[in-house]
Amino acid sequence: MQIIFEINKRFLAEVAQRYPGNERKLRDLSIIEEGSVKMVRMAHLAIIGSHSVNGVAELHSRLLKDRIFPGFHEFFPNRFNSKTNGITPRRWLLDVNPHLAHLISSKIGAEWITDLDQLRGLEKYVDDADFRAQWREIKLNNKMRLAQYINKVCRVNVDPQSMFDIQVKRIHEYKRQLLNALHLIHLYQRIIHGEAETFVPRTAVFAGKAAPSYWRAKLIIKLITSIGDVVNRDPRVKDLLKVVFLPNYNVSQAEIIMPAADLSEQVSTAGTEASGTGNMKFSLNGALTIGTLDGANIEIREEVGEENIFIFGMTAEEAEFERKNVSRTPRQICEQNEGVRDIIAAIADGSFSNGNTELFKPLVDSLLDRHDPYLLILDLESYIDCQNEVNRAFRDTENWTRQAILNVARMGKFSTDRTIRQYSEEIWSIPVD
Repeated sequence: MQIIFEINKRFLAEVAQRYPGNERKLRDLSIIEEGSVKMVRMAHLAIIGSHSVNGVAELHSRLLKDRIFPGFHEFFPNRFNSKTNGITPRRWLLDVNPHLAHLISSKIGAEWITDLDQLRGLEKYVDDADFRAQWREIKLNNKMRLAQYINKVCRVNVDPQSMFDIQVKRIHEYKRQLLNALHLIHLYQRIIHGEAETFVPRTAVFAGKAAPSYWRAKLIIKLITSIGDVVNRDPRVKDLLKVVFLPNYNVSQAEIIMPAADLSEQVSTAGTEASGTGNMKFSLNGALTIGTLDGANIEIREEVGEENIFIFGMTAEEAEFERKNVSRTPRQICEQNEGVRDIIAAIADGSFSNGNTELFKPLVDSLLDRHDPYLLILDLESYIDCQNEVNRAFRDTENWTRQAILNVARMGKFSTDRTIRQYSEEIWSIPVD
C-alpha cells in the first residue's frame, strides 16, 4: 500500500499540474477511491503503470476511450490502442482439421499455413460444384466424429446430417448461453405444437465451465441440461431437435468440436465481449456465425461480408441507451409477444424441472427484471427472427457451402501472426523482418 500511495501521489501531482485547481479531475483519476471505505482502483493503477493499454477488439478499445476511461484517454491520448486477438492456423486448421487443410492446400498451395491471407485464393472455387461437394464431405466426416463423441460421453444419439448449432465458451451471463437456451425452448414448443414443417433438424451443443462460486452460471448449466433431458426424451420431437451439454470442456474437446460446427453462437450482449477467439476458430473451420455486433464479431463481419454472417440484436450504443432509459421492459415484451411469454412460462411452471417452480425462479426473475444488464428479453425477438433466417439458409445446401468457403477464405486478418507482429512493432518497438 505504501508503494501504491506513492505512485498515486506522484501521478496526482502531474494531474494537478495539467489541470490546476480541478479537484474533480484529481478525484476521478486517483488510484484511491475516496469513500466511506477507501478502495484501490486496480484498473487505474494498471493504466498509470503501463506504457500501452490494449483494448483488444476495435469496439472494446473505443468503449475504453469514450465511455469507461475517458479521463485517462484525455490525459494519455496515445496510450490506448487496439490489437485484435488472433488464432494460430497451424493449430486451429492444419492440426485439428487435416482433411480440410489438405483440400485447401491442393487448390492454393501450402503458403497459407504461414500467411493466412493466402486463403483468399479459395474464393475462385466457391462456384466449383466438385470442390463444394468435397468440402461438404469433410464437414460431414467431422460431424460424424463429434456425434460419436457425444454418444460416448452423453449417451445421446445425434444425426450428423442435422445442423450442428454450437456454443462453447466460458459460462457467463454476458455471454448469454441463456439466450440460446430460450430459443431452444421456443423451437421445442413449436415442434410439439405441430409448427415445425419447415424446420431443418438441429443439434444444439453446449460446453464450457463456470467459476466455482458463480451459482447463477451453474443454474444456467442446469437449465440447459434439463432442457436436454426433456427434449431428447420426448417422442413428439423425433430427430428435429437434440440438446447436449458436453462435460469437462477443454482444448482436446474443442479440437473435435470446432471442425464439426455448422453454426457458431457468438451472442454476447453488445459492448461486453473484449474480442473472443472461439468465433475465429469456428469461422476458420467453415462455420457460419450468428452473433451480435460485439467484440471481434464486428471485424469478422467486415472481413467475410455482411451477407455471410447472421447479425441480430442491439448495438453497444443501443444497449447502453436501454440500460439508462428502458424504452420497453421485459414484462411489456412478454405481454405483447405470446411466443416470448410461453418460453418464460415454461421455465416458471416447472416444465423443465419436474414441476419444481422454485428451481429456476432466480433465472425467471432476472429475465423479467426491468434492469437486466444483459438485456436478454430485449434481444430475444431479434434473435428468434435471426434463427429463423438461419433455418431458411441451411435448407439451401449449395449456398450455405459457398458462405462457409468464403468465411474460411476471408479469415486472414485473424491469425496470431498478424497480432504478434502488431504487438512487436506497435507496442514493444521490436522490428519484425
